[in-house]
Amino acid sequence: MNIPSKFTKRVHDNLKKYQEIISGLKKKDANEADTVRVVAGMLECFFGYNRFKEITSEHAIRGTYCDLAIIDARKRIRILIEVKAASSTLNDSHVKQAIDYGANAGVSWVILTNAEKWMLYKIKFGKPISKELVSEFNMLSINARSKKEFEVMYAISKDGQGKSSIDELYAANQAKSKFMVGALLNSEEVHSLIRKNIKKLYGDVKISNEEIASIMVNDIIKREILDSEESKKAKKDIEKASKKSGQETGKTEARSKRTKEPEEKSNDTP
Repeated sequence: MNIPSKFTKRVHDNLKKYQEIISGLKKKDANEADTVRVVAGMLECFFGYNRFKEITSEHAIRGTYCDLAIIDARKRIRILIEVKAASSTLNDSHVKQAIDYGANAGVSWVILTNAEKWMLYKIKFGKPISKELVSEFNMLSINARSKKEFEVMYAISKDGQGKSSIDELYAANQAKSKFMVGALLNSEEVHSLIRKNIKKLYGDVKISNEEIASIMVNDIIKREILDSEESKKAKKDIEKASKKSGQETGKTEARSKRTKEPEEKSNDTP
């Protein structure tokens, strides 16, 4: 992900100031309202949003108001933000509350934060609705040289939103996940590659793809990965990509054949 220098500079210019503010909030056991005001300031100073046009605390969700939301020019929510007091430790009940708000509002992206810790979730609107923690970072311990942390911050910034960086971040996370790697290891293509290499090393030894698959499942890949919903989705994505690749190959071969046919006919002409 290409992060513009102006974004990096903006973070560096404001980081120390807000680290001191957050530490102060924690020391005085600040309430949620005070923390919301600080987070709104961070959305402006770090992430580049206009506090009066692109940040709102007045969006109603089933009779209650969300803490903060990033909205576009049409007043549609891009990211929902659930804020807890700076002195609180974020827990599962906080996550559930944030996800419930996002699901009820029909918003795919949700941030849960206490100003110090920021957790970015993607809501998947299937049956049932599920969530995925895409990334998280800590403002008090953020490493100014950490590309990974800056990528997350950039993805949720106004600069990154304009370039769909949040979707790029999610796609990169999916591609590098243990579930995707596990699904690829347990694919027919990889089984065939392993069998060919075993044949090169031990010519007289016969082994089938089924035997290799069994070794993968029983001795190499953890069951919690293979049996997970994430792994099943990864397998479907692999199959879909493989099918698409096969279709593209077929189209290329068909075009190549049509191109050669006239040449062959012209060669037969006396």
